[in-house]
Amino acid sequence: MSGLNKCCFIGNLGDDPESRSLNNGGEVVNLRLAVSESWKDKDGNRQERTEWVRVTIFNEGLGKVAKSYLRKGSKVYLEGQLQTRKWTDQSGADRYSTEVVLQRFRGELVLLDSAKSGGAENQSHEPGNGGNPHFSGGADLDDDVSF
Repeated sequence: MSGLNKCCFIGNLGDDPESRSLNNGGEVVNLRLAVSESWKDKDGNRQERTEWVRVTIFNEGLGKVAKSYLRKGSKVYLEGQLQTRKWTDQSGADRYSTEVVLQRFRGELVLLDSAKSGGAENQSHEPGNGGNPHFSGGADLDDDVSF
């Protein structure tokens, strides 16, 4: 049996999305997502911890949605794969970065702030998500097939 590499997060953007062009003519969009949790300690005091998650979007449609609709502070749900990549810094030292990656044909992005409408591909307003736009990185599989 093979493994499963899937990460799901709900959080707020720390900055506006940043995009850059790749050598192959494609585009990559980067996000920083603040994921916070809060609890009461044994003395009844509220505690909070925030983790910062790096997100890289290679999916053209999801990248376009991120650039068009997301801004610093936007609340989103996203699904992707955890990846660690090795790179060399200017001093020649090996460095490692771990990030959540939304691949070209995989990944999911749900805008949680409001029901914005737009002309993005694979947009659906599903029951149970409060009418928020839901963008998926896969092909649209809504065929009229009766079972």
